[in-house]
Amino acid sequence: MNTWRAAIMGVGVWLASGLALAQGDSPVGRWQTISDETGKAESVVEITQNGSEYVGHIVQLLTGDPVRVCEHCKDERKDKPLVGMLLMDGFHADGEQFTGGHIVDPHSGTIYRCRMRLIDGGHRLEVRGFVGIALLGRTQTWVREDAR
Repeated sequence: MNTWRAAIMGVGVWLASGLALAQGDSPVGRWQTISDETGKAESVVEITQNGSEYVGHIVQLLTGDPVRVCEHCKDERKDKPLVGMLLMDGFHADGEQFTGGHIVDPHSGTIYRCRMRLIDGGHRLEVRGFVGIALLGRTQTWVREDAR
């Protein structure tokens, strides 16, 4: 009986370690966005995968009015609630990065080209929004919600 328990526990550990490795290779999950100006968490974004494309939606606001709308958006997101909003789309795996995507800044309504890169063993996500070339932009580092 003890052999079976040890075998079952071993399989459980093996599955858990596989999930941890998969998590470190993928941006899929919930991320706290950290303001590059204040250093504080502002929202939670859930990144999902649809085929080979990665997209992200705002699922929770951590500061200010939780029912805010995107006043400055210039597309179909104009005056729509931030919670539930498609924040980022179009990302595809490209080596160790995720490129080809776009991200909207809900504060200004501006849509930027964007790339992402997992760091710190997949516990953090560098999100770089830019206009034109990546050198002309800014980077935020988001924290995987279960990594806190």
